[in-house]
Amino acid sequence: MKTLQDILKQRDLVALFQPIMDFSSGTLLGFEGLIRGPADNPLHAPNNLFSAAKQQGLAVETEMLCRQIVLKSFAEQNLPGQLFLNISPQTLTTPGYKDGQTLTYLETLGLDPKRVIIEITENQPTYDFEEMRKALLHYRSMGFQIAMDDLGEGFSSLRLWSELRPEFVKVDMHFVQGVNADPLKQQFLRSIQSIALSSGTQVIAEGIETAAEFRTVRDMGIAFGQGYFIARPNHVPPLSPSVEAGSLVNATRPIEQPYHNTRSVTVETILRYVEPVQPKTEIEKVFIKFSENKNLRAIPVVHHGRPFGLINRYEFVDSLAQPYRRELLGKKPCVDMMIAEPLLVEKTTPIHELSGFLSESEIRHFTDGFIITEQGRYIGIGTGQDLLREITKSQIETARYANPLTLLPGNVPINEHIEYLLHSGKSFAVCYADLDNFKPFNDVCGYRKGDELIQFTGKLLGNACDPANDFIGHIGGDDFILILQSPDWELRCDRVLSAFARTSSAMFDKNHRSIGGYLSEDRQGRIVHHPLPTLSIGAIWVNPNLFASPYEVAEAASSAKKMAKAKPGNSLFIERRYLKPQNIFEGQHESAGGHYG
Repeated sequence: MKTLQDILKQRDLVALFQPIMDFSSGTLLGFEGLIRGPADNPLHAPNNLFSAAKQQGLAVETEMLCRQIVLKSFAEQNLPGQLFLNISPQTLTTPGYKDGQTLTYLETLGLDPKRVIIEITENQPTYDFEEMRKALLHYRSMGFQIAMDDLGEGFSSLRLWSELRPEFVKVDMHFVQGVNADPLKQQFLRSIQSIALSSGTQVIAEGIETAAEFRTVRDMGIAFGQGYFIARPNHVPPLSPSVEAGSLVNATRPIEQPYHNTRSVTVETILRYVEPVQPKTEIEKVFIKFSENKNLRAIPVVHHGRPFGLINRYEFVDSLAQPYRRELLGKKPCVDMMIAEPLLVEKTTPIHELSGFLSESEIRHFTDGFIITEQGRYIGIGTGQDLLREITKSQIETARYANPLTLLPGNVPINEHIEYLLHSGKSFAVCYADLDNFKPFNDVCGYRKGDELIQFTGKLLGNACDPANDFIGHIGGDDFILILQSPDWELRCDRVLSAFARTSSAMFDKNHRSIGGYLSEDRQGRIVHHPLPTLSIGAIWVNPNLFASPYEVAEAASSAKKMAKAKPGNSLFIERRYLKPQNIFEGQHESAGGHYG
């Protein structure tokens, strides 16, 4: 059997690659490079391999060889996209890290460092943050990007995030697996996503193994995913996600928050106050309460204002219906017959979030009802029936004015939402997005491909919105409106344009990509070249004191869009005359824009 020294000497290691999926487009961002030892050897498993390397003082040598094998296999297979290359903090900070070995090896393989992302794997405490920061700055100066692996699993991951400011963070699979049925894991992921948006980091959810996990993570706005449901690691990896994962991305998502009157619908809307009982309340007294009120389906058990449990009418009455049960148990405390872990929902929770959770979780949460709280204190209960009634009402209102192609809100709800924000005195950004060169694309490729491009663009724009603060509407054709209240709204626009530039090529025919556009006849019979479609966004900041109606806002946004379309390529133009003085960057002209190739 080969020893570790034999394996290193003979370079007897194999690289595997696991695809990482871009939820916005259904394409692959790239691959994580993994390593395996000889198949008939205990060191085949990476944990055994690196554990033996550490014990024998060969950790750096082993990791450097793994790095070379992964890079070589990636280059030889000519795999598309980015390569996530695992590197430990200990190797990163080993004296000699600045010798440029990795960069030199990339040059021999013909790989651009910009395609390689250094993935920091934290399997033991990291104490020398300063040295690691210096090392990563060195890698960044050479063109590499940084990813942080297993967020939430390591010893000091949050501090690492703060210190290193990586371009990507990978959430440990513990917080992803079963997330569809675990409110605490959902809250963790929402918090991570919120921090990521504020810090300019993109999140990758690891360990996605089911369709329910996939949908939950995707619908939270997380950008990328990785796991067996998408694709398993393989020496020769697939160049597209699994059929199941692809079908979920391409499926039209329901509209969650079309405009202000449904945006404001929270769990508090379906709250019903029911007088609670104490944990020591006798079972007989609870039975009397149910007997006196035939419509009472559940009674909360509360102690010092905090929810303690829930007593379901049908289970409770059925249990006492057995012979002599009421006589035997009547004097016992009701805590003995309560549901000890009821679903607790804060009153500010949007009903669509609760609906999504209930659809993926145990049926008992729907049938038993749930306790509604305010900052953790009991204020009432809700039922699945009330929730369905409110959702149906919202969906009917939504469907009346939805665009049939994207199911996004149309002109009426767009105007209503802007008017609502103006009357409420809130400031917000309006971003008018429009596809450039769309008509020749539609003419040459047909309306079906045109519809696919419009839907693709709608998904990209929708993923840029925070459901708690932002709104997307579809005016018609290839025109969209974003109404953004997120503080980082400019960054969100930048990300949309970057994503479109990076992923839209998948929508175009290979021949058209090769010539950078389309050839068609004009009305005079001349052959004209039209560039590939790009995306332009014109943005304004709406101060309610400066605009009297949605129509004035629309006119200003249209003017900004025209300025954006005057720029070549994927472009952002921000009309800064309406911005507050503190939002205008020093040294910048009154009107400015960005360009994304």
